[in-house]
Amino acid sequence: MRIAVVGTGGVGGGYGAALARAGADVTFIARGAHLAAMKSAGLRLLSPRGDIHLVPTQATDNPAEIGKVDIVLFCVKLWDVESAGEHIKPLIGPDTAVIPLQNGIDAHERLIPILGKHAVMGGVAQISAAITAPGTITQVGTFMRMVFGEFDGTASRRGEDFLALCQKAGFEAVLSDNILTDLWMKFILLASNAGMMALARQPIGALREDPDMRPIFRAAYQEVIDVGRAKGVTIPADALERIADATAHFPPHMKASMALDLDRGNRLEVPWLSGKVAELGRQFGIPTPTHGMMYAMLKPYAMGAKG
Repeated sequence: MRIAVVGTGGVGGGYGAALARAGADVTFIARGAHLAAMKSAGLRLLSPRGDIHLVPTQATDNPAEIGKVDIVLFCVKLWDVESAGEHIKPLIGPDTAVIPLQNGIDAHERLIPILGKHAVMGGVAQISAAITAPGTITQVGTFMRMVFGEFDGTASRRGEDFLALCQKAGFEAVLSDNILTDLWMKFILLASNAGMMALARQPIGALREDPDMRPIFRAAYQEVIDVGRAKGVTIPADALERIADATAHFPPHMKASMALDLDRGNRLEVPWLSGKVAELGRQFGIPTPTHGMMYAMLKPYAMGAKG
């Protein structure tokens, strides 16, 4: 199976390295020092699950050099969705599946006008990893899971083939028949936890047991649940408790990628996280005071201003 990884950060690099080790023909699309390091010394994944060193690593900044592929793991930052979507058109064949693995809730909606409805599947990445040096990805904890599926709920041949490859690669994978619900379950957790960790500038372990923080977490989760249901998404009745339980089991030193970006003075995805929750709240008449506050307080840093 031919796979292109678009955006070789923690998510793309982590899954891509595992799939390449399992025998897939994987090419990584990257740029700058990270690309140069992969070309010269290979891609390293440092993980409690076992380190991987891909030598040589197939890597480029030009999708046209790769040609048509079976699967595109689309892992760019949310502000790059449209430009990257245009850039990867040379990868798309008649049955190519593009699987967005981003933090937000609308990447697939933004890609469909560019690549076509058939090309775009839904995807959920569940891994904590980041670039720690050019050519090096470091995973936090051992949890590694991917959920993906067609938006019409069918178990497509391409989905089944990719599922088998993921299982061979040794991480948990699910071919979902309700990927929109899966996307929102991640969004409830991610949009809320990312905002909380960014504002507090603390890892999850320092926040989740604080009695003053706990009700704020729950309020943030409930706001996303409410706007999702108002939008017509099927969200389980026990979603709040499931999300709270998931947060309770994260590695205590884990930090959301947006919190790490804030620490480094990088651009933030907050307009597509808490900002998106607040936007949908206004659209559907649902109060979102917690996310509105998080968005307003992080907005001054959204373009990368250092704190």
